[in-house]
Amino acid sequence: MAAACVEAAPAAAGVARHHTTVQPGRKRMRVAMGTTEDYDYEDACRLGEGAFGAVIRARHRATGRAVAMKYLGEDGGGQAELLRESLLLEAASAGNPFVVASRGLARDPATADLCLVMDCGGATLRDALRCQPGPLPESTVRAAMWQLLEGAKRMHAAHIIHRDIKPHNILLGDDRVLRFCDLGLAVHMSEPPPYGQAGTLWYMAPEVLLGKPDYDALVDVWSLGCVMAQLLGGEAPFRGEDEDDQLSAIFGVLGYLDDAAWPWFWSTRFAAEMPEMNKKRCKTSVLRCKYPETKLSEEGFEVLSGLLTCNPDKRLTAAAALKHPWFSRMDEPELPKKEVVAPLPKRQRLQ
Repeated sequence: MAAACVEAAPAAAGVARHHTTVQPGRKRMRVAMGTTEDYDYEDACRLGEGAFGAVIRARHRATGRAVAMKYLGEDGGGQAELLRESLLLEAASAGNPFVVASRGLARDPATADLCLVMDCGGATLRDALRCQPGPLPESTVRAAMWQLLEGAKRMHAAHIIHRDIKPHNILLGDDRVLRFCDLGLAVHMSEPPPYGQAGTLWYMAPEVLLGKPDYDALVDVWSLGCVMAQLLGGEAPFRGEDEDDQLSAIFGVLGYLDDAAWPWFWSTRFAAEMPEMNKKRCKTSVLRCKYPETKLSEEGFEVLSGLLTCNPDKRLTAAAALKHPWFSRMDEPELPKKEVVAPLPKRQRLQ
């Protein structure tokens, strides 16, 4: 599709540096540039819509490939934001089959507006779960989490933090593979802190909610723990109405850590203003009560609790989680009839 290329230097004008520095120390990144005239829009083609703009399904005329084309609205940040997202998606999806692949940018010759072109990754995991009549079996959850953790591990190795992992931003393809999408809030690790609050409330890590300015890729791991809990239980495990309410929901399940277990937490405003009765009432975790052995084995619970660890210094990384014995017993799972979550691809296909 590339009729031309756009070059992005590490400090491109009009774009924040941490959004444009895709690979530190390397040459300028090039983004393929085509034209919207290369695509035909399909009937009932709108895949998603929000304050950011819209995602539309189309087909590349020359190859017949189905693609998703993302247009930003007035609240979406404009063309500089599309360039930034394209660069981050290019870096995150390179050699990573669990991130939707980028096809570069396309320009409308009539208006000069840009859109981001990606492979069409299928339905969102959120929509797929809505069609699921009952809880998912542990084998299916394990297979799904292997894919998601492997995708996050590779994304983090490329120095990208997604910052908005949730079922709505995970696609289930016809090939039964789960892929991350929508890197509109992603950040590159080459940009030094402070980082601002980003993400969706129910999937935000405690350190983000508490305003920690130097968080890292472990915020994605927390979000994946929330996704795992949702696969097991059918809904997000912590459902607050604002930041403080979300934190209360988290600590109400996981318990408050003492100042030895997480010293930084006790220096925050939230901890200082917390009623004494809450501190005494929520000292122990009740996570196991929410996900008993009838839903999740002991090994599986060790992974879940490792992902949902409040202190990021003690939280599992994606790479460490994948080494857990829970994943060593990976068999082809029996999928529900609606096949809402992909099974594990054969490992040799990923080499």
